[in-house]
Amino acid sequence: MVPEADGSEQENKIGELLKASNGKMQSGQVTHSSEGEEEDEEEGEEEEDEEPRLKYASLTKHLKPVYRNGGATSSFLVGGDKMVRGTMAIGTHDGNIHVLSLPSLSSIKVYHAHSTSVSAVSISPFPPPLPSPKSNANARLVSAQQSSPAPSFAGTSKGSNPGRSPKPPPVPVTNSNQIYIATSSIDGNVCVASLIDPKDVMLRNFGRPVHGVALSPEYKNDHSYLSGGLAGNLILTVGGRSGTSSTSNAGAGAAAAASGWLGAFGLGSNTGKDTILHSGEGAIRTIQWSLSGNYVVWVNEKGIKLMRSNLHLETNESESAWKRISHIDHPNRAVWEEMASVWKPHAKWIDETGLETEDLDTSRVNGLQKAPSHPSNITGAPLPKSAARRTRSEKLVVGWGDTIWIINVLPGGATSGKDAGKIARVEILTILRTDCIVSGVSLYTPSLLIVLAYITPEESALSPQSTPTRGRHRRQNALPPEIRLIDVETKEEVSVADTLNVSRYESLSATDYHLEVLPAMQITQKAAAARGAFEIIGGGIWDVGMYPARLFSSAASVQSNGSHSAESSSRVPSDIHVASPVPGSDQTVHPSALTHGMKIFIQSPYDCVLATKPTLADHFNWLDAHAMYEEAWNLLDQHPEAVGDNSEASTESTPSTPTRAPAKEQGTLMDFFLDDKSQTTVSGSGRRNLNTHVEREKRRIGELWIQQLTKHKNWGKAGATCGKVLTTGDHWEHWVWVFAQADKFEEITPHIPSTQLQPPLPSIVYEMVLGYYVSNDRNRLKGLLERWSTELFDAGPVIEAIQGRLQVGDISENTIEDGEVGRDWRILMECLAKLYLADGRPAQALGCCIRLQDADAAMRLIGEYHLVDAISDNIPDFILLRVSKEQQRSAPMPELEQASREAIRLLVAEAHHGIVRPESVIKQLDTRYGIPNPYLFFYLRALWEGETASASPGGQTDVENTSRARKQTLIDERLVATEGKALVSDHADTALLLFAEYDRPLLMRFLKMSQNYTLNFASRICKQRNYIPELVYLLSKEGRMTEALRLIINEIGDVRQAIAFAKEQDDQSLWDDLLNYSMYKPSFIRGLLEEVGTSIDPVKLVRKIPEGLAVEGLKGGLMRMIREYEIQHSISEGVARVLRGEVAAAMADKGKGLNKGIKFEIGETNKDPITMHNPRTGRPRQVKKGQCPGCEKAFLPEDAELLISFPCQHVYHLPCLLSFEGKELEDIPASLMNLEWQSEYDRSIGPKIDHAALLRNQVNRGCPLEKSDAG
Repeated sequence: MVPEADGSEQENKIGELLKASNGKMQSGQVTHSSEGEEEDEEEGEEEEDEEPRLKYASLTKHLKPVYRNGGATSSFLVGGDKMVRGTMAIGTHDGNIHVLSLPSLSSIKVYHAHSTSVSAVSISPFPPPLPSPKSNANARLVSAQQSSPAPSFAGTSKGSNPGRSPKPPPVPVTNSNQIYIATSSIDGNVCVASLIDPKDVMLRNFGRPVHGVALSPEYKNDHSYLSGGLAGNLILTVGGRSGTSSTSNAGAGAAAAASGWLGAFGLGSNTGKDTILHSGEGAIRTIQWSLSGNYVVWVNEKGIKLMRSNLHLETNESESAWKRISHIDHPNRAVWEEMASVWKPHAKWIDETGLETEDLDTSRVNGLQKAPSHPSNITGAPLPKSAARRTRSEKLVVGWGDTIWIINVLPGGATSGKDAGKIARVEILTILRTDCIVSGVSLYTPSLLIVLAYITPEESALSPQSTPTRGRHRRQNALPPEIRLIDVETKEEVSVADTLNVSRYESLSATDYHLEVLPAMQITQKAAAARGAFEIIGGGIWDVGMYPARLFSSAASVQSNGSHSAESSSRVPSDIHVASPVPGSDQTVHPSALTHGMKIFIQSPYDCVLATKPTLADHFNWLDAHAMYEEAWNLLDQHPEAVGDNSEASTESTPSTPTRAPAKEQGTLMDFFLDDKSQTTVSGSGRRNLNTHVEREKRRIGELWIQQLTKHKNWGKAGATCGKVLTTGDHWEHWVWVFAQADKFEEITPHIPSTQLQPPLPSIVYEMVLGYYVSNDRNRLKGLLERWSTELFDAGPVIEAIQGRLQVGDISENTIEDGEVGRDWRILMECLAKLYLADGRPAQALGCCIRLQDADAAMRLIGEYHLVDAISDNIPDFILLRVSKEQQRSAPMPELEQASREAIRLLVAEAHHGIVRPESVIKQLDTRYGIPNPYLFFYLRALWEGETASASPGGQTDVENTSRARKQTLIDERLVATEGKALVSDHADTALLLFAEYDRPLLMRFLKMSQNYTLNFASRICKQRNYIPELVYLLSKEGRMTEALRLIINEIGDVRQAIAFAKEQDDQSLWDDLLNYSMYKPSFIRGLLEEVGTSIDPVKLVRKIPEGLAVEGLKGGLMRMIREYEIQHSISEGVARVLRGEVAAAMADKGKGLNKGIKFEIGETNKDPITMHNPRTGRPRQVKKGQCPGCEKAFLPEDAELLISFPCQHVYHLPCLLSFEGKELEDIPASLMNLEWQSEYDRSIGPKIDHAALLRNQVNRGCPLEKSDAG
């Protein structure tokens, strides 16, 4: 305990206290304790290199109103809703109560409740509720109505005069402010006050020092609380009248008990009722209501007690109210018998959903922990809230003396076994014994305990003197407190304890320290999905980060008000009054208070320290400070949010009075969740832009990482790191030169950027690297040119380097590298071709491709850049593009032809275009290979036959178009072939020689089609090669038929060919020569008999046969010849017979036609006219069927004119026919025109015969219309 100091002493020492607290602890300064001075340097370095599990920040300077005038705190409580916002209640040794808002640490209310030290603080409901939309709107309305902050005055503890102080503004009526605060004191009083209603205050005196008080979680409804102290009684107080002070009636007479009982129901004096629930086991030092309200724990000198409360009971469980369910004795050691009443126990019900995660894992993003799902039944469906309260277990941690208990309280309900009928079961999960006195304890993670350890001097450890009693003359030998993290399973510390440098720790005892926890922030699925929830609290929390005054509607909304009327003042006891906060308090929010993880508050009488889990930014800063650049860079790469401005620097630079920002600059809660630092570094648009800063920081860390690797000669990893961390051209240029100077090209080259940077990497860097590999590693050079775009560097210097290397002579087509002939030479030539092309010199690139025999690349270049003229000087190599050296030596003709076909056809096509003339091709091939050579043969044959490289047309989908295109193609091919033959004719003798050498069938066609070769030369070539058929053709072409026939007979000996030759010439003298030459050759005689047919007179042939000459097969030959003649005669007779029959049939058909009646229409005309020509005028006119062509009148039944019809079905009036023929009517005898029939049925034929005779001469020429059409 701390001795109570008078006011003058506090005033004289306040400056010193503030200076000491601020000077000894800045920005959470923490020192790590060691085991002793005897530890060696190496162990000390290892301890220093361990990353701290917690970071610390001093809040003392933010609590100046609490420590002003020498104030010293004696009790401490923090409550929050896990959404950053919370409430802090602090009791002091002079009896004042300070209520502050979290995280702004701005004062909400300050009042004087006790005459001496406050021993305990309790809040109901706990934790405070979230604000509702309606109450939040009301609070903002109140803030908007207050144009300026209300003035504040220095508050005093006892001597202040409330009447002289201006009336402080009221506390906003919001859900979060509708709480009750209960405090107990060693003056024997318990004070219960409403935060928003100054009239709702009760003070109750219990006559003995009260060390513990716990408000019912539903105090607003049941007005009940538990208390206990030196009297050893656990007292339940129910009821009481607001604005009054009363005395406890516990243990009083029947009248007092009755009065208290009636008062609980609103009858009598309504002073409340006190019920003793437990007593007789020594002083009670701690009382805590569980978070669900179902259980109550208290600790007295005998041990830890647990009972069932009266909340959330079913109808059949009413008897279980205030029934004790367990008792845990303190350790049975001698020191405990002496110190059990001295050591203050600390009990903490654990909210397991608000614990920190084990590491920086995926369950927490920027400090936000995912909320667990609601308790569910065995079907998986969520349980009702009341059922969840009854069924879930609750965890309790108790620290007392040197021992810590972790207890699990489970609801009852077992129907059998030893737990049958119990209302709850208690399981002791762990008991830990420490080497310190526990001044505060809680669960930090599910497996780690956080312990506020009070270290006693070794000579007085765990002795009655280790906790000095109050007084001014105790020894000043206490040690600073420590924060320890202990693994629950192994019961060992997981890291070196952190020593806290607090003010005046030498004179403080274990009971002077307090540890409170604000659970880690959660994001529930409902809150994440509902936009309305973010809108309700998002703006307020954002205001907490940047503008805390705005959240509480300026100073008027965060100060408690005093009495609103004289009546209310008179009802408040004289020693309970409200004080305004001290002016000039620092409203700056510490960034550590804004983090979303668990917040651990450590309170001493003169200091307040906040401990939080290090954020990603803290982890990054620690890695940076310890030169762990690889881990730091990877952290930034995965979590860019780890980069932020220096929190402490921003805190110091923040003005003490924040300026209200325009509404449009306010972010949402989602923005707030994105980054722990976002509340203090906001861009003008309301969102923080980290891109530039993050990239700059990554480059800085990356540079340091590379420097570290190169310093340790780890060049391989350094090169890979360059590829990962360097993003700008100037940085790359610097490091490439560093590696180059160290001759570490292999390490850096694979990672040099293959794309253009901004700003670009100078081309000289690429050229330098390529030049290195030109001399040292041609395979790598090839790979780099394939990976690097030629836009990255200038091809000229690299071309010069390659040419210089080739000129040295140590690399050629015949050198061997790794067992492969000419490997490096081919690589350099391929690279040279690519570079030439990049440098705008495709002709040189084509030359390289030809030398490499890269036919595909060469053909592609020729097609893309029209480089046919570039090959005119190197035709032999161009032809050999696809012909390997091995094929040149031993391949057969078909293989050579196939390999050279593409080049040959291209040359033929260009010969037709006049670009590469045949003379040039013949000359170069003759110079290289001489004549004959197969490649020249292939060329001339293709030229003769019209084989070009032009592609056939394609792509037509219409059948007619396709057919037309095909016909046009055939025409073009004929034209090309004709033109090709003309081109070959200029070199006919050369072609003749090549055809005679390589293609004899083509030679014969050439001899027959061409007229440009020399006959003597052709004859000599054919004689040299004994080509008799060709020589026969040449002799016949010269007119030397007899010699040609003699060659056939003597050299070939083929009678059939001789007969064919004779028939072809159709010369009787040649037949005579053939007979003369054959008469002494029996085989020829037989052949003539069998094959000559009717070409020779058989009698003459038989007579020519010498008598006595034995001719084998003579009989058969004669019989065949006779049979041929018989067949010929039979065929002739048959043909004559068929001809006579056909003539007879035709004559019969004609007679039938003449005798056949002709049908013509009378009175009807055909709509389809027939065009005819008038012989007189020569003008065409149209004639319809059923109409006279002469007068163009339709025939009618009543016509008296004689009608003349022709087999062509044209019908004329007789006068019209005669006029049509150009004859006059008077030339016709009148008797003919006036010929009349006797009757319709006259059988006389005389007139008919006369009529026909008269007309025969007039119409014997036929139909005039048919004659005009034929003409």
